[in-house]
Amino acid sequence: MSSKSSRYESPFSSRYASEEMQYLFSSDNKFRTWRKLWIALAETERELGLPITEAQIAELKVHADDINYEVAAAREKEVRHDVMAHVYAYGQQCPSARGIIHLGATSCYVGDNTDLIIIYDALRLVLKKLVNAAALLSKFADEYKSLPTLAFTHFQPAQPTTVGKRATLWLQEFLMDIDEVEHRLQGAKLLGSKGTTGTQASFLELFEGDHEKCRALDRMIAKKMGFDDCFAVSGQTYPRKLDSMILSTLSGIAQSAAKFSNDIRLLQHLKEIEEPFEKSQIGSSAMAYKRNPMRSERIAALARYVIADSLNPAMTASSQWFERTLDDSANKRISVSEGFLAVDAILSLVINVVDGLVVNTAVIDRNLRRELPFMATENIMMDCVKRGGDRQELHERIRTHSMEAARRVKQGDGENDLLERIAEDTAFGVTLSQLEDVLQPSAYVGRAPEQTDEFLTEQVNPILKRYHEMLGVEVEITV
Repeated sequence: MSSKSSRYESPFSSRYASEEMQYLFSSDNKFRTWRKLWIALAETERELGLPITEAQIAELKVHADDINYEVAAAREKEVRHDVMAHVYAYGQQCPSARGIIHLGATSCYVGDNTDLIIIYDALRLVLKKLVNAAALLSKFADEYKSLPTLAFTHFQPAQPTTVGKRATLWLQEFLMDIDEVEHRLQGAKLLGSKGTTGTQASFLELFEGDHEKCRALDRMIAKKMGFDDCFAVSGQTYPRKLDSMILSTLSGIAQSAAKFSNDIRLLQHLKEIEEPFEKSQIGSSAMAYKRNPMRSERIAALARYVIADSLNPAMTASSQWFERTLDDSANKRISVSEGFLAVDAILSLVINVVDGLVVNTAVIDRNLRRELPFMATENIMMDCVKRGGDRQELHERIRTHSMEAARRVKQGDGENDLLERIAEDTAFGVTLSQLEDVLQPSAYVGRAPEQTDEFLTEQVNPILKRYHEMLGVEVEITV
């Protein structure tokens, strides 16, 4: 059996991750980058005085992208070494340059430098999606900044907030993630050309003992590959601690997305806010009426994977021996790539969900007004005291009325009748109409609208302005 359906296929490829992110971690991108690095090495060695000709470099450039995979695969079966197999295959296409390909380098020159290039390209894609998620959340927060809604602490009804203000809580965490990704990108470094144990011994011999040329080699290759710097020192590999730090950043994004998705799932249970639901979408195979928050649930599921996955590079970094061991390789090629693929899928889902959120204002208002009388009792009591009432007596009466009204609601005996109870109590000296005038939801949200405005203006807009060219990304998800 050799058909595609008879072999395992990662869900990240078939269902979750975008084509763009998948390509970054593809074999084709990897091997093309290897060839770019070999060209950069040869060019730099020539510029530093080694006997390499322009014609040899031109030949390498001609075949930079038309990789002869069949030749490389056949050679790897013989030599059991992927880098040397590709050196051989490149040499078959470039006979005049065969002898200078990979000159002085070790396998990690192409392997590790390529990994770093891909990691930072992937981070830029993650940043792009974070910015777009932030832009959509910002628009949502602004639109609903003044819509009062019941707030919750411990998932128990609490002092009201606004729908937009709640959205700023999600948005703020994504801004923290943007800041973290920016920090990682600002610290981007290549491994450079350090040799077998990181001493550059082979290059020192090639350059006949010229230490400055060895130092220049790193700087010049980094510049050709779009980097400003290389690690100052290394063993054979770049520090595996970097992978742990990168996955920690991805874990942070997963945490932010999971918190957002959990809130949406709870709000959908309350029927206040719902994620997008397509016209022909089926929520349940058994219960036709259901609208399950499957997008948000998938965010939560993938986030859990990323958070757990971030432990892999941490354990790998902590268990490296001296200048290198190879127990990092198999773990690294899975944990790093799939961490990025998962976060890419998560952010696509976040963008999709935010862009299609359904706000049921009538339900939000009904749920709030059901609880609002309890929250208004302090205001009611103070107004009555101003009219000459006794605070201690009124406090006890409100407590008694509140407990009875709550019992009535919980036991299904009717709606919240707290206001009617207070109006009928002559100790308060207030009519039902006067009490209802007090119950304007907007009077109980504090500075939520203003806080939302201030946050969007001072914190969010400068970031969206800085990255305005990234805005407008379109995502496709497999539901």
